Amino acid sequence: MISKVDKNSVRKKRHGRTRRHINGTAARPRLNVYRSLNHIYAQVIDDVAGHTLAAASTLDAEVKAQLEGKNKKEAANLVGETVARRALDKGVKEVVFDRGGYLYTGRVAEVAEGARKAGLEF
Repeated sequence: MISKVDKNSVRKKRHGRTRRHINGTAARPRLNVYRSLNHIYAQVIDDVAGHTLAAASTLDAEVKAQLEGKNKKEAANLVGETVARRALDKGVKEVVFDRGGYLYTGRVAEVAEGARKAGLEF
């Protein structure tokens, strides 16, 4: 019988390896991305204090109202803009981008583009 590779466990291992080097501080928190089949989530995290400073997803009421007629990539861009706007309201200007073990393409890249467009620097 052929065994199938669990892509999510491979992604988690990859994310663990990169998290050794990526760390969010109060001065420069971590912008983390999680991608499921239907939704995308983004958080700005201060790892030293262990607090989430800002978060946005396609399930938020503010974002959900604007998703009518948009595809997943456009929704990811909107989530990036929203999380960046919320982070800027908290006084965060610079972040470290944590792609969560995903390849930097598609929806993950769109979150980054949306956050840059809204004013976050990374």
